[in-house]
Amino acid sequence: MQAYIAVFVFLLTYAIIISEKIHRTIVALMGGMLMIFLGILHQEKAIEMIDFNTLGLLTGMMIIVGITKETGLFEYLAVKSAKWAKGDPWRIMLALATITAVASAFLDNVTTVLLIVPVTFSITAELKVNPIPFLITEVLASNIGGTATLIGDPPNIMIGSQTHLGFLDFVINLTPAVVVVYIATMIALKFIYGRSLKVDESLKQKIMEFDERSEIKDYGLLKKCLVVLGLTITGFILHQFLHMESATIAMGGATLLMLITRINPERVLHQVEWPVIFFFIGLFVLVGGLEETGVIEKIARMSLEVTGGEMVTTSMIVLWLSAIASAFVDNIPFVATMIPLIKAMGTIGGISNLDPLWWSLALGACLGGNGTIIGASANVIVAGMAEHRHHPISFLGFMKVAFPLMIMSIIISTGYVYLRYLM
Repeated sequence: MQAYIAVFVFLLTYAIIISEKIHRTIVALMGGMLMIFLGILHQEKAIEMIDFNTLGLLTGMMIIVGITKETGLFEYLAVKSAKWAKGDPWRIMLALATITAVASAFLDNVTTVLLIVPVTFSITAELKVNPIPFLITEVLASNIGGTATLIGDPPNIMIGSQTHLGFLDFVINLTPAVVVVYIATMIALKFIYGRSLKVDESLKQKIMEFDERSEIKDYGLLKKCLVVLGLTITGFILHQFLHMESATIAMGGATLLMLITRINPERVLHQVEWPVIFFFIGLFVLVGGLEETGVIEKIARMSLEVTGGEMVTTSMIVLWLSAIASAFVDNIPFVATMIPLIKAMGTIGGISNLDPLWWSLALGACLGGNGTIIGASANVIVAGMAEHRHHPISFLGFMKVAFPLMIMSIIISTGYVYLRYLM
């Protein structure tokens, strides 16, 4: 009976999250609390289900990024890239997309687009071109770039925290696929938007008059942030050799940066996206209820019966299911449900090497977010910013461009996973 109640609470919570009628953090917390109120989990067990490594990593990086963005570094890079492109709209679009992709590999996608998009509007206004192609390109780039590393996207953070896989594992195994997907996507976007991005030479000259140095607000703070960011990323690369969890590295970097900058902790902690943190807490408890009642194990057994435990079939199902699901629902709750399911499949099916399934899940969940305007948090944020500036991006308008490109990226990922891990 408890298993049925757990499934009902889970599905109801998921449905309300998808409907977006109530803020997803409130819904996830309510779902988690219902698991406790209904006796499916005791409070102590519920706390055990919370992955504090994921929460620590997210919080630490949010603090570091929150302080760094006060320096004006990202705005400097955007203006510098526009001048490097000599005011040519297509080259500017490519440069801004590349900055977005690289930044998203090491920073939160939402933060990256929040910093790049306002500069994009300034540049497109000077060039008198439609900003929407630039915005769609940056959204796609942020999700593609975020796929490349352990810290680039929440699904990867969750997978890394629940497995033996470290920062270097993600870079070595995912970055080659991401580079190919990014290049293919940019070539496709050149065909889609290239002809419409033509401007007069006089407008290009206006871009060359921008002063990128004026964007830097505090050189002293910038130096400190770059040093700590460098130390933190080095720590991520070495964390397996240092026998430290990624959360320890991130929180250590955040603490060091607060110490050397002496910024008021109250101001810094306002930069942390607490709704995201509590959304994760609710999800971990919610999925914990499914684990505790044996629902996850039962689904794993059924999945093994369908695939016969055959790795090629299972990997392809995980990859494509993750991509299609993540295009239409938030990939974070989806991945939170898939992680224990894949673990259970490994235990029940006696599969010793689950790595192909983890890489399939990461590629599918992260790249699948490019399918629709609601597929990832960065997409929703950019759509909101565009609407606020009277350049609305419609659901179908975005999907018409992005969904075929997402499918292309998953086809590339399919070939990559098969050739590298399954042959």
